[in-house]
Amino acid sequence: MNIDKQNVLVVDDEQLVAGSIERALRSNDFGVSVANSGVEGLNLARRHRPQMMVLDVMMPGMDGFEVCRQVRSDPLLGDMPILFLTARGGDEDKITGLRAGADDYLTKPFNVDELVLRIRAILRRGNGTKAGAAPAPADQILIRDLSLNCRTFTARRQGVEIMLTPVQFDLLYFLMSHPDEVFSPTKLLHDVWDYPFDAGSPDLVRVHVKNLREKVEPNPSAPEYIVTVPGHGYCIRAA
Repeated sequence: MNIDKQNVLVVDDEQLVAGSIERALRSNDFGVSVANSGVEGLNLARRHRPQMMVLDVMMPGMDGFEVCRQVRSDPLLGDMPILFLTARGGDEDKITGLRAGADDYLTKPFNVDELVLRIRAILRRGNGTKAGAAPAPADQILIRDLSLNCRTFTARRQGVEIMLTPVQFDLLYFLMSHPDEVFSPTKLLHDVWDYPFDAGSPDLVRVHVKNLREKVEPNPSAPEYIVTVPGHGYCIRAA
C-alpha cells in the first residue's frame, strides 16, 4: 500500500460494486484494498491498518454489523473510521449500524461524488485537519463537574475517567465549547461531521448523542448535561 496516500479498505461481496468503488476512489487519489467477505476484510485490516473502512452489511458468513463490532473491540483497530455502504436503508438498519460503532451510513444505490465527499469528511476529522479548526486554548474544558481532556481525548466526571471514541470526542468538544447554545441536527452535521447542509442524516446525530449520554450522564434517560430542546436540537447546560 502506498504510504503517501490515504488508504481505504472496501469490504463488499459484490465484486462489481467493490470494483466500481475501487476505481472511483483511485481516481480521487486514494489507496484502496478490496475484500469480498467480512473475515477477509478483518484480516486485511489487521495486516495493513487502513485509514478507514467502507463496509457492506449483507454478506455471506460474517455480516457487516459483526465486522464493525469486531473492529471496535480490537485494540489495534478500534479507532478506525467505518462507513457503511449498503442496500439496507431502513431506519432500524441505520440505527443498528451506528450503534455497532459506524461513523456514517450511506445506502445503495449511491452517488459516487457523495461517497467520496463523505470519505474525505471522515478522514479530515480523523486527521484533525478540518478547515477553520482552531487548537484548544487549554488542555481541558470544564462544564460543572464534567471535564474534557483535549490531550488524552478522555472525559472525567466526579473523578471517574470516561473513554471516548473519536466521534464522541468531537461531538462533546463542540458542545462543551458552546455551553447553553442550541444546535440543530443539521448544524451539528455541518459543524462536527463536516458535511454540506444537504448531506447526512439526523439519525447519525441522534444515535451518537444517545451513545455519548450513556457514557457521560449519571442517568442517560434523564440527561443533566446534554439536553434535548424539543423542535430545535441539542445543547450542553452550563448550570
